[in-house]
Amino acid sequence: MKHGRLFYIAPMIWVLCLCLAAMSAVTFFFHIPTACAELGITVILTVISLVRLWKEQRDIDRYMRRVFRFINEADDQSMALSPLPIAAVLNNGQVLWHNRAFEEQVLAGESVKGKAADRILGNRELSSLDKTDSFEIDLAGRHYMVRSSNVSLRDREIFVLYYLDVTDMYTDAVEYAATRPIMMLISMDNLDELMNHLRDSERPRLTGEVQNALEDWMTGTAGFLRKIDDERFIAFVEKRYLESMIQSRFDILDRVRSIQVGNNLHITLSIGVGEGVNFEQAEKAARQAMEMALGRGGDQAAILTKNGFEFYGGLSNGVEKQTKVRMRVWASALQKLMDGADNVLVMGHRFSDLDCVGSGLTLVTMARALGKSAHLIVSRKTTLAEELFVRYERAGKQDLFLEPTEALSLIRPRTLLIVTDTQNPKLVESPPILDQVTSVVVIDHHRKMIDHIDKAILFIHESVASSACEMVTELMQYMEVPDPDQLESEALLSGIMLDTRNFVLKAGVRTFEAAAYLRKHNADTVSVKQIFAGSMELHRAKSEIMSCAKFYRRTAIATAKQGEGSQLRIACAQAADELLTIKDTDASFTLFEDAGSINISARSYGNFNVQLVMEHLGGGGHLTMAGCQLKQKTMQEAVGMLMEAIDTYYTDYGKSS
Repeated sequence: MKHGRLFYIAPMIWVLCLCLAAMSAVTFFFHIPTACAELGITVILTVISLVRLWKEQRDIDRYMRRVFRFINEADDQSMALSPLPIAAVLNNGQVLWHNRAFEEQVLAGESVKGKAADRILGNRELSSLDKTDSFEIDLAGRHYMVRSSNVSLRDREIFVLYYLDVTDMYTDAVEYAATRPIMMLISMDNLDELMNHLRDSERPRLTGEVQNALEDWMTGTAGFLRKIDDERFIAFVEKRYLESMIQSRFDILDRVRSIQVGNNLHITLSIGVGEGVNFEQAEKAARQAMEMALGRGGDQAAILTKNGFEFYGGLSNGVEKQTKVRMRVWASALQKLMDGADNVLVMGHRFSDLDCVGSGLTLVTMARALGKSAHLIVSRKTTLAEELFVRYERAGKQDLFLEPTEALSLIRPRTLLIVTDTQNPKLVESPPILDQVTSVVVIDHHRKMIDHIDKAILFIHESVASSACEMVTELMQYMEVPDPDQLESEALLSGIMLDTRNFVLKAGVRTFEAAAYLRKHNADTVSVKQIFAGSMELHRAKSEIMSCAKFYRRTAIATAKQGEGSQLRIACAQAADELLTIKDTDASFTLFEDAGSINISARSYGNFNVQLVMEHLGGGGHLTMAGCQLKQKTMQEAVGMLMEAIDTYYTDYGKSS
């Protein structure tokens, strides 16, 4: 069997033996006894080396016969000349042997016998070969699928590698993946509103500028763009061109947003991108992506792939729709669902605030006005709206509230559950109730999340609404229920004032219309302001949090000491609001520990999208108000993660630091 020089250490042994013999000869001229001793030692070492090499050669011969025995007892010479490239690697990471085909095809005529195996393994660890029987590698411009097997021999392990050239198949697979159809649905978010500020002669110019920008954007993609109607487009490209769009973070959003209309008005786009193995799947995915983009406020691109949603843009506030047609349709559907239910349960999010409790209480009274048994499920121990509880108890309406444990017994086959002020199934007041009820309605104003409540038979969602209380105020005006009394009006107004920070943020035209409606029905603004009054301990806690704030890249970050749950949450939220009043502060973040988790409250005035930062950490919310919860993290780790998320935001969206 001809294996070539398998023992790459043999030359070194012979050189050492010759050196020892030479030294013995030199010593002979100076001291004969010493020379004889050295010569004897040299002979002994030479014999031992020869025996050792002979044993190693014998073991390798035995191993090679064992490896190749399965091929019809073919001799070793036929394996050496096999057209399939084969290599053997010792467990110390050195190449033991390879055949002629391996040398010619894989190594382009170069031999690596006795050398490190990193090159032919693609820098993989040999230990990884025990966990998989194959891997892929590129060598000399070819793509190989490598199959491996291993045999134990004495105290060492030898890996035999079989290299299958799959270059053509791999090239075809890459090309196939690059040519998958990508469908894009493109919509102008606020065209109807902008048209009201333009003369008839200017309107075609606006749509023409947008279309020109889109056509320029599509240039070089080998795709096509078609206009569906005045405000919608459809485009098809191959997947290979989607990568460049992602790398530019869909800069078409910025280009179109730069088109100015009238007095400081700008047009925005929403793009839904879907991919699939065929056009039908791509179209379905694109529609879902567009729905998600619009649900998150527009001015962004949403991509739906097999791995989930990806979002780009979303830096501006959503566009408020002046028409209330959709709200009227939702009100009619909600009333029909209430009429057909056995009873109605209303539930918000954990640590319920004024917006959650105010909208929930009004929904309960609306259901009772329709003759249904209805209750608001809320935990009295963890609520942040204790003042509303007190006011309703004074009015003798404490029967509207129900603890989560008490509500489980009220679930019937036709129970209607209304979830308000949240769409996250993990954040509801009682997940078991959500799991058991089959008829669910969601009323929420937060930007749409990927993991929203997907079992809802009616999803009332307005990301541009200021609060859930604003949405409920509009709904009740289109339902056959009595007008709200003073207590209900003030509860709703308190929720609106909380989420708009006294009509400073996200306060659109419809927000003031809702507030005017409530004021018309005896909502006392002074009485509502008293709902927000806090104790001296609360103000002291807020001041302590603010005093330890540190600034990082135009953001204020403050951490709170351990304290009582509900009071600490209120203090941190208020501290985050107050930190925004400091000059040159884009956003504020307050962190506190509760029940083994680090909670973060994030605030901004709109020029910094805190929602994107919180989503990076697994949370969500609005452009100006968001939050998240980090489990099993220390405060120091949480602050570090927050800083990294802020860095990512400034890097991705080009904000100055």
